Amino acid sequence: MKYEGCLLAVKDISASKYFYEKVLHQNVVMDIGVHVTFEGFSLQQGYAELVGITVDSVKEQSHNFQLYFEVEDLDKVYAEMKCISGLQWLHEIKEYPWGQRDIRVYDPDNHIVEIAEDMNTVIKRFLNQGMSAEKVAKRTMFPIGVVKQYASCFDI
Repeated sequence: MKYEGCLLAVKDISASKYFYEKVLHQNVVMDIGVHVTFEGFSLQQGYAELVGITVDSVKEQSHNFQLYFEVEDLDKVYAEMKCISGLQWLHEIKEYPWGQRDIRVYDPDNHIVEIAEDMNTVIKRFLNQGMSAEKVAKRTMFPIGVVKQYASCFDI
């Protein structure tokens, strides 16, 4: 068995396709109208009818699932997304105890979308701030060997 990705039930395939294509810069792999596949996930309009359940049983804004994306430059993505009118934010830039920063928004169907710094960026930021590899390892919870390997790649 091979995992192929998740499928999001959507009301308006055009609005959802636009969001993922234009706002999140995802590439369409296949588009057959009511079903659009991106790299790693798909959108399906008419999901309830497709699987034979009642339309009202498809819940909105359940807060028990999210799509997760990583970026190198969260500040740039944040600035771009702040310019998009009507975007519904769950939260703006937030930093976690391990140092990773993220933002969360809702897609047109109220699915949560998280966009976070990749951990290479976090480690590099801490090393550039003068933190020792040992302190970076403790803060990020990454093994010291991994942090030292990153440090050698960054020429820090």
